Amino acid sequence: MRGIYTSVNDIRKRVFAEVARLSYDYKEGDLSQMEQIPYKIIPGEESLYRESVFLERAIVKERMRLAMGLPLRNADEQAPVSQGADECVQPEKYYQPPLINIIKFACHKCPDNIVYVTDTCQGCLAHPCQEVCPKDAISFVNGKSFIDQEKCIKCGKCISVCPYGSIMRQERPCAKACGMKAIGSDEYGRADIDQEKCVSCGMCLANCPFGAIADKAQIFQTIQAIKSDVPVYAAIAPAIVGQFGPSLTSNKIRSAFRALGFEDVMEVAIGADLCTLQEAEDFVEEVPSKLPFMATSCCPAWSSMARKLFPEQSKCISMALTPMVLTGRLLKEKHPECKVAFIGPCAAKKLEAMRASIRSDIDFVLTFEEVMGMFEAKGINFDELPIDRSMHGASGDGRGFSVSGGVAGAVVNCIKEKYPNKEVKVASAQGLDECRKLLTAAKAGKYDGYLLEGMACPGGCVAGAGTIQPIAKSAANVKSQVKASTNQYAYQSDYQDILPTLESKYKELIHAPEDK
Repeated sequence: MRGIYTSVNDIRKRVFAEVARLSYDYKEGDLSQMEQIPYKIIPGEESLYRESVFLERAIVKERMRLAMGLPLRNADEQAPVSQGADECVQPEKYYQPPLINIIKFACHKCPDNIVYVTDTCQGCLAHPCQEVCPKDAISFVNGKSFIDQEKCIKCGKCISVCPYGSIMRQERPCAKACGMKAIGSDEYGRADIDQEKCVSCGMCLANCPFGAIADKAQIFQTIQAIKSDVPVYAAIAPAIVGQFGPSLTSNKIRSAFRALGFEDVMEVAIGADLCTLQEAEDFVEEVPSKLPFMATSCCPAWSSMARKLFPEQSKCISMALTPMVLTGRLLKEKHPECKVAFIGPCAAKKLEAMRASIRSDIDFVLTFEEVMGMFEAKGINFDELPIDRSMHGASGDGRGFSVSGGVAGAVVNCIKEKYPNKEVKVASAQGLDECRKLLTAAKAGKYDGYLLEGMACPGGCVAGAGTIQPIAKSAANVKSQVKASTNQYAYQSDYQDILPTLESKYKELIHAPEDK
């Protein structure tokens, strides 16, 4: 539903904006404004979206808590919305699992995997649906096809043979979107996440039409860090192009984030260039002499899925640091006392940043949707922002990481340049269902010698759970940015000399010459 502005999007944005405003206005020890926010978002006595205004406010309260990184509460817990909110004041506050949460009393209890006959059934003489049913689950009642749900095994044969398309399968949207099959039902028929299976890709969040699923955020903590004496740098993912509308052009991004209070910005595509160089060297060195194939490393949900479902094959995932981590290390090498906020499309990056080995590189992770709330809170008019240098410093290959096929394409370009006699075969998948199939085939030996690219979100990072604009439009914007880059290939990066240690001196990163 990305790109369609709905009431769910509106509520999410308003919650993010109010939490951001709360943090910008926060004075030590005073979080009393929290109690009034639900009434500000849901005013009056009449419900706007659901059967009760009280239910609407209760849902907003839990959304607020998640946006501040606090745990959900059950419907039977009686406590103010600000309960435990003092924990959020510290910028060092990390998420407490789980990251992806279902607000149970917001769940619609959608039917899951039900095959049923619609009103368009014509009761045809041939009865093909009845003839193909292997369990005799279909009979005819009052001249219409009828499915006995107790007998039905959901094989779908009746769906495929109905000449009128009158038989349909209804699936719970969140479960259908989950490539890990991590969503089932609780004892009340509400959606329930098996956290042992979940990889925090956020596709359930993006596809729930009732807005019952939300991830935790660090909006409050990031702003508290911005208000401190420590400089906070924004590491901007390449999928940002066009996310905030046509008024926030590339040559205003620096101004926009400085207006939020960030010290400055850096393209994560610079880290993507370095990741490309490292993965290219790894592939040439290890495939096929040490590994049967190599898989890209930049998508954390893809990597997590591999570790959970394919532990042996997960050893074939590149050990290269992800673009987010490399960019964070670059910034902290140049500014040792700074904090880094990754700004991107991805919910799973929040999970990646929680790892003990990465916490020192990335302090905060915010999605584009959450940052839009910050822009709203500050009342920033993009049209009035001064033009600054455009996003710069990275190659077209690095900027193309956010579109499906971009990572593998960048690595292949690098290998062809440096090792022209090395053959590189590529297979890619987008969406965890397809990623699972890809690794299943790789396990069977089908992709020996290949470079495999996996993207958890259909379309690539531009389809992440925290994006705002339509996926196709995002992909087109990224490709335009790729073409406009001064350097097209990662192997042309000015920063490759620092890749081995990230300790040697390197060129000015923040104020590099503008792309032409």
